Amino acid sequence: MLYAVLETLQVQTIINRYCPSQREIDTGTVAVVLILNRLLAPRPLCHIADWVAQSVLVQQLGLPASKFNDDRLARTLDALAPHGPAIWAEIVDTAQRRYDLDLSLIFYDLTAFVTHGDYAGSDLVKFGMAHNTPSNKRKVKAALGAAPGPDVVTADGNVPIDYWPWAGNTADKTTVQSHLERLGQLLRAHGYQTQQVLVVGDRGTLDDRLALVYDDQHLRYLAGLQPQKKVHQDLVYQMPESRFYQQPLIVRDEPEASYWGVPVAVPFEHEGQRVTHRGLVVLSGPMRRAHADTRTRHFQALWPALNTVAAKAAANTPHYRSAAAVLARAETQLRHSPVGQFVAVWTTGEKGHIQLHWRLKVEALHAAMERDGRYLLVTNDPTLTPQLMLTRYRQKDGVEKRNAVCKQDLVISPIHVHQDERIQALLVLNMVALLTYSLVERQLRQQGCQLTTRRVIAQLTTLTLTETHCRDGSVLRCLAITPEHHDLLQWFTGKWEAVQSAAPPRVVARLGLGRPQPIPLLAPLTR
Repeated sequence: MLYAVLETLQVQTIINRYCPSQREIDTGTVAVVLILNRLLAPRPLCHIADWVAQSVLVQQLGLPASKFNDDRLARTLDALAPHGPAIWAEIVDTAQRRYDLDLSLIFYDLTAFVTHGDYAGSDLVKFGMAHNTPSNKRKVKAALGAAPGPDVVTADGNVPIDYWPWAGNTADKTTVQSHLERLGQLLRAHGYQTQQVLVVGDRGTLDDRLALVYDDQHLRYLAGLQPQKKVHQDLVYQMPESRFYQQPLIVRDEPEASYWGVPVAVPFEHEGQRVTHRGLVVLSGPMRRAHADTRTRHFQALWPALNTVAAKAAANTPHYRSAAAVLARAETQLRHSPVGQFVAVWTTGEKGHIQLHWRLKVEALHAAMERDGRYLLVTNDPTLTPQLMLTRYRQKDGVEKRNAVCKQDLVISPIHVHQDERIQALLVLNMVALLTYSLVERQLRQQGCQLTTRRVIAQLTTLTLTETHCRDGSVLRCLAITPEHHDLLQWFTGKWEAVQSAAPPRVVARLGLGRPQPIPLLAPLTR
């Protein structure tokens, strides 16, 4: 199945065009093996030959597994590195034409991949801050742009169409302008005018400078805005709560959730230039409840800590015999607690008989609770209604899930290769693997099958191939296909027109469709 998609994308042909080789195994073949390994059973380079030996690739390619040693794989990465962007662009162009990808809605996100080991002299691997990654680990960042597919309501694809590697210490906002320029070139190459495209990003993709950049690039955008300037903070936090409840917003996949939104005008100013864009201050009921639950857990952890300090003071424990000592230890607990700012502590009694007291700062807590669940969305698109602004922004979770696939299913992180050129080549192959993964899932869901690509791979992995070696030297190969396998394979050959029309005859033959029972494979595989 995956091999057929890679052939549809012409991955081997494209790579060989950029990286011609006179060696026994061409660069495109090795790259395809590396991509399949990322999709099926990600391993370090030194273990890929063992994996090839256990797979059908030995028969499919007609090559012994020993040919895929780590030296050959490393040389392949070296050959790919100078041509990575061009190879990726051509593969995406093929995907856009063969699968009719809709590029009018693009989601943008930045993620980080953790590295292990020493990277002395690397320009990519750096210490830096990144969400949900340890700050004491070196990392590489990658900016990813994804298209949701023809059905932008359900965002059923989130197919990656552009990416770019960045050093691990790169701030999110500094990547946006370069990405927008690259995106403009890609869109024009596919016949899109930038005015036709809506770019959706998170709060790391917008500030005063970038608001002007979007206008200069003639790109429509929708993004969250971190309210750091007072004028923006006032828009979000000075809004009377009663105004929200007059303007409810409907979320299709959460009928019981409560969302409200108030339209506002959002001013931006940078280097003497001013512009005003449309904004929406959103009040999210689910987010507010999540904040309340988290705060409750923090209070539940803080009270026992303060009780412990009070008990030690009452028992006249050493270091707890003076008011200053007891108060210092209580304030330490407050500093270490996320809700410590909402608690006041004081002591009474004389030395040796100190009592610790505390109370909630009710007004401060109430003010924080009113701010919970509020965030600001901004756009320069005059056609987006408040309802559509919320719907589109929530769809950005799709590209975040694709980043999660990179890290969890394709196991791009941790990165073990240690040269910047090889890291960039490995990123190209991982992005092609992610593109393949996304296309499989997108096509399945268009046919009504809700399985993820990972689940499909897991089910098809249980297929058993039996070889019978006869005395006359002939070999009979049979697949044991269960009814469950048969149903899955029908999706790919009977209902999946894109792959069925592109797959070479030997792929369909190898699947052995027709009966949910062991059947002999056809001639093309009996080498």
